[in-house]
Amino acid sequence: MPQHSLLVVDDDANVRTLLKEYFTEQGFRVETVSEGRTALLTARQLNPDLILLDVMMPEMDGLEFIRHHRKEKETPIILLTARVEETDKVIGLELGADDYVTKPFGMRELLARVRALLRRTRTTPKEVEVIQIDEILLDRSRHLVQARGESLSLTPTEFELLATLMGAPGRVFSRAQLLEKLHDIAIESVERTIDVHIRNLRTKLENDPKNPTYIETVFGVGYRFKPREG
Repeated sequence: MPQHSLLVVDDDANVRTLLKEYFTEQGFRVETVSEGRTALLTARQLNPDLILLDVMMPEMDGLEFIRHHRKEKETPIILLTARVEETDKVIGLELGADDYVTKPFGMRELLARVRALLRRTRTTPKEVEVIQIDEILLDRSRHLVQARGESLSLTPTEFELLATLMGAPGRVFSRAQLLEKLHDIAIESVERTIDVHIRNLRTKLENDPKNPTYIETVFGVGYRFKPREG
């Protein structure tokens, strides 16, 4: 199996060294940079498989990095945040981050998150399938989603959420079930995480995100994909 490449963006030299040494030992190729502007150029040149991104950095912070990077690429991003407020984490997810861990974090947990997210971006033979429901087409083999004939740019998390919902149209998934599916492991996380990803997905998928046609909220339970024919 080829090595996965990671880009670590953090202004703390100790954190950069720790992450580079640990993930190198785990078989990853690791590049580190100390601030957001350089990270944009490095990400453009190296095209890493995943980015570990600190939020609080001088000049260009992690949130501003995401704003710029998401205009060019859909690289999986895990935020490394010392902020404990849920609002800050939600903003990161709304901008296009796939996951977050709060500092101080355990290295084994972070490794599990990285591997889980990379699994979601890798196509395996059993996942090679095309799902067509009404005007929505999802092709796992090409990591492609089209709505009304137009291709959509989805993050890995958004893609996996949609694939899960479309793979069982009409079935209601709880937020906990969706979280477990996304991470491949049972974790504790705020329910708002799923809500933010669903909101982002509706914005890209639906003609009227505030009155969604396909991704339906089942109040008190979770979400389901509902074909227009019912």
